[in-house]
Amino acid sequence: MFFRWDWLRPQLTAPIVPTLGPVHPDALTIGIFEDVLRAADTGGFLLYDKDRRWGGEKDEKVLREDVVHQPERTLIPTLTRRGRGTVKVFAYGLPDGVVDEAAELAAKLAAGYDAAGARVVRSLGPETTHPRGTRIQLKDFTVGSCPAPDGPVRPITAWPTAVQETFAPFAEAMASDGLSFLHTQMQAGRCGPVLAAAIEDRIVGAIGPMEIQPDAIGRPQLMPQYFAVLPEARGQGLGRVLWRAAMHWGQSHGAAYQLLQTETGGPSDRLCQAEGLTSLGFTYAMSA
Repeated sequence: MFFRWDWLRPQLTAPIVPTLGPVHPDALTIGIFEDVLRAADTGGFLLYDKDRRWGGEKDEKVLREDVVHQPERTLIPTLTRRGRGTVKVFAYGLPDGVVDEAAELAAKLAAGYDAAGARVVRSLGPETTHPRGTRIQLKDFTVGSCPAPDGPVRPITAWPTAVQETFAPFAEAMASDGLSFLHTQMQAGRCGPVLAAAIEDRIVGAIGPMEIQPDAIGRPQLMPQYFAVLPEARGQGLGRVLWRAAMHWGQSHGAAYQLLQTETGGPSDRLCQAEGLTSLGFTYAMSA
């Protein structure tokens, strides 16, 4: 076993794991960190990796030979070859100097692996004042009901054909939010249902795919979705209706929870906070 839990656990101010992203606090164990190291050797996906559903090969891996693990700090570097390549160093530790040390390591490894980017990923606890970056939020489906909302939302396949055909231009317009990629997966039959909102026979918002997978300890987790509403259709409450429809789908299909990452202070962040989600902390990345 590589990691010592009595060293690492006090440093985990937010439940973020390299190459996996946010995990449920109950699944945040030494085993999940050991699994990430083992996956670096095989180059494959862990069974509970959310990216596994898209197929292909795992793009990001831990540089296990360069991990720094000490009583007061743990630095876990990863490498992704996407684009021109990026090294990220996940910095866990309370001393202020941990960020400087992580930045130095990231720059060194980026040069060694001929990667264009070098970044430090830092996590902060939920009690942080004036946070930045992204907020990790928990929707617990075992507490309270998620009724189906009223509104023009239904699975895309339940809309008339003429309405379904408007999804392609909608997805193209919202490509920066991942909808173009989602449309590609839908066309290939590689993903679960997508919920769409339509006004005047035109799709103006969508959330999906709706999929549930077991997490590291076997609990059913509603997977993250792509979520977007056309700018000209915002301000009508469609985003809230779409989100509530997704939560109703997740609860009615047996999910125990969902984890979301929202840009701090952004529209989705405000929506989730208004809907009563639990903040688990923050994570932000900075150039090294």
